[in-house]
Amino acid sequence: MRPCRCGGIRSGDNGRVNPFAEAVAAETVVVDRVTTARGEIVLRRRGEHHEIISNGVFLMDTRSGASERLLVSAALAAVPAGRAVDLLIGGLGVGFSLDEAVRSARPASITVVEIEPVVIGWHRDHLDATALADPRVRIVRADLLAYLTSGAGSYDAICLDIDNGPEWTVTDGNRNLYGADGLALVRRRLRPGGVLAVWSAAESAGFAALLRAAFAEVAVLPVPVPRGVPDVVYVAREQEGS
Repeated sequence: MRPCRCGGIRSGDNGRVNPFAEAVAAETVVVDRVTTARGEIVLRRRGEHHEIISNGVFLMDTRSGASERLLVSAALAAVPAGRAVDLLIGGLGVGFSLDEAVRSARPASITVVEIEPVVIGWHRDHLDATALADPRVRIVRADLLAYLTSGAGSYDAICLDIDNGPEWTVTDGNRNLYGADGLALVRRRLRPGGVLAVWSAAESAGFAALLRAAFAEVAVLPVPVPRGVPDVVYVAREQEGS
């Protein structure tokens, strides 16, 4: 599922925890609870905000989203100027990355791949569905690796916010995306001069090394959070004509 964690505290075991966990005054209400092929996924409401829990692990909420927005804005900024952008976003989450994309005039098309149909439904029924109505947006209900393998077309920018990033995944299969084979698959979908941006819950030296072995340029952008290690956005670019 889309691991765009929108609010930023991790616990000591590198999991995500609610940044307002101590604020017990806000009543927690379970809005929906669904069992999927990948386990249980829950939408909760705490005060005015929503949270998504996957297999008992806090993934994301609607409180912040600075790093998820940077994921998209940095990718668009790295695409060569004067070029309309066909953008692929891996993971819908609570929608910060998609919202950032539709705010920009640069994307000519925005494809969002989300594996969990319930997450798509939550946007329409409980979260903000405004971005879904943008005519440039197409939502694809699919596993991202399967989508990339099956002939997904090519893109000027690909933004990945799948699970918690390369170092810590809730769904076992997602780690394949962050290895050498997964990066090679992503590269095949990038046009010359194209950009890959990856969201991570923490810095990963091993993943950065894989990116530098595969791409001409790599930037590491830390995003401070209220407690714990920063979120990190990796931005990697192909050479023109590669």
